[in-house]
Amino acid sequence: MKIVEMRNPEAAEKASVIYSLKDLVLYFLKLGTWGFGGPVALVGYMQRDLVEQKKWLTDEEYKEGLALAQLAPGPLAAQLGIYIGFVHYRLLGATLVGLAFVLPSFIMVVLLGMAYKLYSGLPWMQAVFYGVGAAVIGIISMSVYKLTIKSISKLNANAIKSNWLLWLFYFVGIVVTVVTQREEVLLFIFTGLIYMLVKAPPHWISKPVTSQSIILSGIGFWEYSNDALLKIGLFFAKAGAFVFGSGLAIVPFLHAGVVQQYQWLTEAEFVDSVAVAMITPGPVVITVGFIGYLVGGFPGASVAALATFLPCFLFTVVLAPSFKKIAKNHSIKAFVDGITASVIGALAGSVIIIGTRSIVDITTAIIAIATVFALIYIRKLQEPHIIVVAAVAGLLIKSFV
Repeated sequence: MKIVEMRNPEAAEKASVIYSLKDLVLYFLKLGTWGFGGPVALVGYMQRDLVEQKKWLTDEEYKEGLALAQLAPGPLAAQLGIYIGFVHYRLLGATLVGLAFVLPSFIMVVLLGMAYKLYSGLPWMQAVFYGVGAAVIGIISMSVYKLTIKSISKLNANAIKSNWLLWLFYFVGIVVTVVTQREEVLLFIFTGLIYMLVKAPPHWISKPVTSQSIILSGIGFWEYSNDALLKIGLFFAKAGAFVFGSGLAIVPFLHAGVVQQYQWLTEAEFVDSVAVAMITPGPVVITVGFIGYLVGGFPGASVAALATFLPCFLFTVVLAPSFKKIAKNHSIKAFVDGITASVIGALAGSVIIIGTRSIVDITTAIIAIATVFALIYIRKLQEPHIIVVAAVAGLLIKSFV
């Protein structure tokens, strides 16, 4: 690689990048197409692929993105992807990565919505989800384990002793998430502040300073009304702007709105929509596209997806420039470390919650455990292969047992 001396820091940074924007967009297009397992697994894939294997990002850049994604409202995995696109390729990178990541799963849920409208239900979906849901628990459990030992410390006595406060934040994050059934952003901020004050208190604490500020038929493709589209847009924009955390956090909000408040879907239809999100790759929040399709056809799906993802895109690109600059500060680094510990704890808590809903009998428990062992001992095995096997197993078990 030819090294050119540059006075412009941004130009020098781009010159040192070992991947192109095309490479990054293609990666997220593939992740959006084959990335099963929901937000916990997706953020784990990004850490494994982009930090450990490809080395396109540093650990520091990844942790900054994870912290920012958790602090801002909206879907966790999509925000982290948008931030990663922004790191070296700014607004264009964030926009193209966001589109590449969301578009494949959006197309899939629209196609499934068409099938749902045509056949008036998805009886086979529950059989598929029976196996897939259990396998997903195994996949995301491995992802959380890898994130834990990478971001907090390895599981040995000396490492745990020297990072005991981060481990405390980690377990607090697990307990709070399991008890409250949601991820608490105030907890993340609180743990970040505590760790900052303990490890690297900022200068202004000891020295006072001036304060500063920071066309088809039978499948409902075009069945919509302007009034419905407006309501869809407003409701899903609220979901994208005010719900923090992963896909797990947005599900109760969606249920209260689409089933109880507006009565757009029945309970059974809502459960089917969540199942669709879990068996399709990409962000779990893409279930909004399926819900939007059932309510207002393709226009409804488009409005729902755009309204949900636009706020998180705007939050990320607005906050990212200043966040990256101040993240070099030692106090800010400690703040991010504290937040990251409780964030990963919250992700582990989410796995426990999802697991209690997906592991319903001895068969699903066996599928989940077999998935973990397969990922540990079969090196070349990829997650989509496991999903296919689990889907077939679910169909066979429900058909013949």
